[in-house]
This record gives sequence, C-alpha cells and structure tokens, in this order.
Amino acid sequence: MGGIGVDHAFLALERELAVFLRRARASSGELAREVHPELESAAYGLLMRLEDAGQQRATDLAAYFGVGKATMSRQLRALEDLGLVARTPDPADGRAFLVQLTDEGRARFRRVRVARRARYARRLAAWERSEVAELARLLHRLNSVQVTEEPGQDAASPQE
Repeated sequence: MGGIGVDHAFLALERELAVFLRRARASSGELAREVHPELESAAYGLLMRLEDAGQQRATDLAAYFGVGKATMSRQLRALEDLGLVARTPDPADGRAFLVQLTDEGRARFRRVRVARRARYARRLAAWERSEVAELARLLHRLNSVQVTEEPGQDAASPQE
C-alpha cells in the first residue's frame, strides 16, 4: 500500500461527514417540501441565501453555489413559477436582473427556518452553549478552507 498508514482521525472524520451529509440532503428535501410541496430540495439553500444576503444577480448566486448559469437559471425559474422569488431589472446593468424573495416566499421560508432552528435546539439541548458555538466555529473553518481550495465553490451547497 505504498507505506501510507491509515489515519484513524481522518477515517472517523470521513465517516461522520458522510453520515451528516446524507442526513442533511434528506432533511433539505423535507424542508423544501415544507416551504412548498413542489419545491426541489436544492432550492432551500437558494432561499436561505436570498434571505440572508438580500437580492442577488443570478450569476452571483451561481458563483456562490459553484453551479453553472444554466443550472441556476432553471432553479430560479422554478422558484419564480412557484411565486417564491421575483426578478427585477438591475438598475446598475439593464441587461441583468436581480433576484429576490417575494413576500410569500419570505414568509414561507422564515416559518420553516424557525422550525428548523427549533429542531437543532432540541437535538442539541444536552450540549453546552459553548460546544454549539465551537461546532459552528469549526464548521465555518472547514467551509472557509474548502472555499480557499476550490475557487468558485462555496461549502454551502444549494441542497443544504
């Protein structure tokens, strides 16, 4: 095997991240359906980004999530068809559009987000507040390294 030993810490990390990501994907589907029964799971992350960052160009959203413009356009069109987002002309560039949550989209998303946070709080009720903060700090650090190593990619995928 080329003299490379198994690093059990990284093996354990790989295993736990795989389980976490599998569960996160399943959860995203459930959350998306709570926002709207016809919503794709990948769209939940888009709604979160629009809620957190405000109106964005589709090209900026595509870059943030590390997906192609065609993929982003398709996802945004679906959200627009459901009445969750709206496009308005970008005053800085007449050829571009800004995407933002509609009032209905914002209300639906916030309702689900509050419920999601309550689930996190219940699941981590036995944890010290400092442990939750440390987990958030470490995940942020991991996400930051991923962005640095993979330009144009962000650790927050549209699925999560």
